Amino acid sequence: MNADPLEQVRLLLEQAEEAPRLAQLAAAVHLSAAHLQRSFRRRYGVSPAEYHRARRLARLKHALRDGDTVTAATYTAGFGSASRVYEHSDRLLGMTPASYRTGGAGAAIRYTTTTTPLGRLLVATTERGLCAVSLGDDDDELARRLAAEFPRATRERVDAGRAEWLDAAIARVSAMLGWNDARAADLPPLDVAATAFQWRVWDALTRIPAGETRSYGELAAAIGHPGAARAVGRACGSNRLAFLVPCHRVVREDGSPGGWRWGVERKRELLARERDGLAGNALSRRRGAK
Repeated sequence: MNADPLEQVRLLLEQAEEAPRLAQLAAAVHLSAAHLQRSFRRRYGVSPAEYHRARRLARLKHALRDGDTVTAATYTAGFGSASRVYEHSDRLLGMTPASYRTGGAGAAIRYTTTTTPLGRLLVATTERGLCAVSLGDDDDELARRLAAEFPRATRERVDAGRAEWLDAAIARVSAMLGWNDARAADLPPLDVAATAFQWRVWDALTRIPAGETRSYGELAAAIGHPGAARAVGRACGSNRLAFLVPCHRVVREDGSPGGWRWGVERKRELLARERDGLAGNALSRRRGAK
């Protein structure tokens, strides 16, 4: 067996049908439970329990995409019963397993597009909440991306001003970009599938002030996972909510912008706009104080 205790634990989690208790794992590799928890998080970016859940979810998704029935996929993934999967499907998949299996079949998506200083913007929602915010050069490109993400969902374009959830999201993005004198609005619920680790990264992203940046390593350290910079980068890359989850505020260790799903030039311009906005606000405050 591999002499590396953390690798031993990872292999045990890969093979286990049910998540082993932390104390059991620690005893198996002759470490304290607290040390194992900290060390495993540092290396893999998640706790042993979260790693097991993520691997089980990956098996479920793979089986569903391969055409297994929901029941067969459930037991293949080790969930024990279909009811447990459906109980948590909103959080794990963003839709029911049956819908995920068929590329979003049964999901009704409404979307609209509008012009921004950074190009065309698409905002899309399901009945559960916001599922996509995307930038592109034209509406056809944005519609193709949405179709690729949800190939068998029902997709309906609606005019701006006719869907409250869409309008709320557009108002929030407008306020962030500072155009049309838009006012920030409360966000609608989100309908986005993510792992526990991705949610932690995305939550940390929303805490980076506008106009500031953090490196992938700094963000990893901020969520308690130093050394998980690559995992943080993957979590940023999986974000489908442009602006609202501000992954554009994460840069490489040398300060260069790195990539962005919606284009590195847009990322540079967006960061510049945020910094200019901060500088303008500071100048206004100084003038008001005189």
